[in-house]
Amino acid sequence: MSKDTPSKMINMGRIGAAHGIKGSLRIKSYTENPTDLGNYGPLSDEKGNIYTIKNIRPQKTMVIVRFKEVTSRDVAETLNGTELFVAQSNLPNTLDNDEFYIKDMIGMDVLDPADNLIGTIIDIPNFGAGDLLEIAPKMEQGGFSDVTYYLAFTKTNVPHIDFKKHFVKIDPPAQVNEKDVDADIDLEDKEPSE
Repeated sequence: MSKDTPSKMINMGRIGAAHGIKGSLRIKSYTENPTDLGNYGPLSDEKGNIYTIKNIRPQKTMVIVRFKEVTSRDVAETLNGTELFVAQSNLPNTLDNDEFYIKDMIGMDVLDPADNLIGTIIDIPNFGAGDLLEIAPKMEQGGFSDVTYYLAFTKTNVPHIDFKKHFVKIDPPAQVNEKDVDADIDLEDKEPSE
């Protein structure tokens, strides 16, 4: 990738479908302003391939990008789903008080509203509908479970983040229990109403 180790790389976006015949691409940018994607130098993928933005323009929730290294639609189509990274050292060192890099949350303790340790954050994916916390629950016998769950990363669900003490406090919405669902309903046996 670069002289920075993979842990020092920041995910900036994900390539989607090809756009047009000359190799342009639709990209889901993770930057606050989507067109800032190219403001921090060349991007790279997990294999170390470099992508230099030739031009970029917004289109709804995506950006349309032409890379110097991608010159045909055939090449562009092979890149669908590729994650794009930039070295953390290329990003601004100073952030406002309420700003942070999401990657810095990985490994933080997860506390419930009563300050009990209930898990740890192992990833913060974004599948297109917003950031999610992937949480590994604390096991009774110690350690954290391999079976994880996702929580939408919103101010309501995550009302407090403490970077100095390295924890987040969550207040997830109530969940539907299986016993609350009427298991006697079988839609196939229902007759249409007249």
